[in-house]
Amino acid sequence: PIPSTRGPTGAAPSPACSPCRGRGRSARGGPTRPGPCSGSAPCSERRSGRTRGRAPSRCRRRTGCRTFPLGNDTGRSSAPPTASRDLPGSAPLATPWRPEAPAGASPAHPGHSRRYRWCRSCRPPPPPPRPHGPRRSPPPRSAALPPPRPRCPPGGARDEAPGAVLSRLSLGREDVSEAATLVNRVVSHLVQAIRGKESFFSSIERYSAGSYYERVKISEPNEFDIMLVMPVARIQLDQSDDTGAYYYVSFKRSPTEKGWLKFLEEDGKLSAFKMLEALREIIKQEVKNIKDVKVTVARKKAGSPAITLQIKNPPSEISVDIILTLKAQHSWPLSTQGGLKIEQWLGTKVRRDLRITPLYLVAKALSCIRNTWRLSFSHIEKLMIHNHGNSKTCCESDGPKCCRKGCLKLLKYLLEQLKMKYPKELEKFCSYHVKTAFLHSCVTWPNDSDWQSGCLDHCFQQCLEFFVDCLQKSQLTHFFIPQYNLFSLEDKARHHFLSRKISHELNNGFPVFHENY
Repeated sequence: PIPSTRGPTGAAPSPACSPCRGRGRSARGGPTRPGPCSGSAPCSERRSGRTRGRAPSRCRRRTGCRTFPLGNDTGRSSAPPTASRDLPGSAPLATPWRPEAPAGASPAHPGHSRRYRWCRSCRPPPPPPRPHGPRRSPPPRSAALPPPRPRCPPGGARDEAPGAVLSRLSLGREDVSEAATLVNRVVSHLVQAIRGKESFFSSIERYSAGSYYERVKISEPNEFDIMLVMPVARIQLDQSDDTGAYYYVSFKRSPTEKGWLKFLEEDGKLSAFKMLEALREIIKQEVKNIKDVKVTVARKKAGSPAITLQIKNPPSEISVDIILTLKAQHSWPLSTQGGLKIEQWLGTKVRRDLRITPLYLVAKALSCIRNTWRLSFSHIEKLMIHNHGNSKTCCESDGPKCCRKGCLKLLKYLLEQLKMKYPKELEKFCSYHVKTAFLHSCVTWPNDSDWQSGCLDHCFQQCLEFFVDCLQKSQLTHFFIPQYNLFSLEDKARHHFLSRKISHELNNGFPVFHENY
């Protein structure tokens, strides 16, 4: 039953004695404390400002309130004992639901009810407000700061597969040493024999090129490129086609060495085909004199400028490409004027120094012309890959490390795996395509901070996206000859096929890296 609203004498409460109203707001906007309670009004009456639908509560007064002892532990409203009669015509109300106290809690004093929450006097303090600034305070200046994090995209690396694959591509030192020793012994023997057999080739020099000597060789040390360089003086270059890469070579004056005359055509042009055939015959005869190692000369490949040697090295076989090259103290042709855009990457001075180096031409003929020579920049590429940093200390023993070479290795390995999986569709692609795309990527992102070693996956993805874009457009510009497109427009279907396969690998975590062919 609802207790009576009258006082002990049955009279109506005075205006000065009003029900408890809980917390309110003062005129200044601050919270106000409840006024004194005389006990003449039940504390269970609805209070102004309370949340709608909340159960009425007993008095929350501190010790000293006159109605405090009336609450005790019964959970009843703090009305005087004499005010227990029901009002005429009113129905009895059910006892309102009250939340239980926390499990295991005991009242801190007699006025703290077990059926009600903590009273105001023993309520636990609220948690301190969270500061608006950073959660972690900065370390003191005397403490050593951690190294800066690599500039990776938000979310970190997407997949750890490229880094794990790169560790598997590292060549064993013992295998490399054994293969390199064997190749050096065979090539040195051939060079000495060539110089002695033909006076025309007496000035020939050996220059090592290719991925092994650029230190980006992958999988096995089973392929080597050796350039046999012949110095020539006072030559004239005439462009043979619109690519800007193939030239006719002729002498401005009659050569003093009479051996050159047998390699000249009727119009005075130097025949790359005749010189390459003469060198091949000497090598074929000389490999028979190598007794301690079995060496054979592979069949000639159409359009290939190389003489390929097969060296038996059980249980594997080593392939050595010997490339006949002319070395001329000649200015670079006009077709190269807009190439080698490395000013932001390696610097203007480096570009100027590279462009005054000798010009190299390899005996590479066009499909319909036999006497042409192709410009070669293998020596420049080797220098750039060795000194690839925007800063001089990049990847040195005491300098920061980058992932440029790692990205190039992964690009070469991905193309190699896809060519083994789809040999017919991808037969016209070679490692020089991905190498060119990699050099363009180095120009696009010239700073060392863009190639930090911790961002290998992100950098590899950027290089792949650049290469896929070139495939979709069928446009891969030669790094040194801007007008020369390495992708033939006749092979658009092959370009799109490779772009789809690379996109599939990129979106599925490179499953081809875990397949064996």
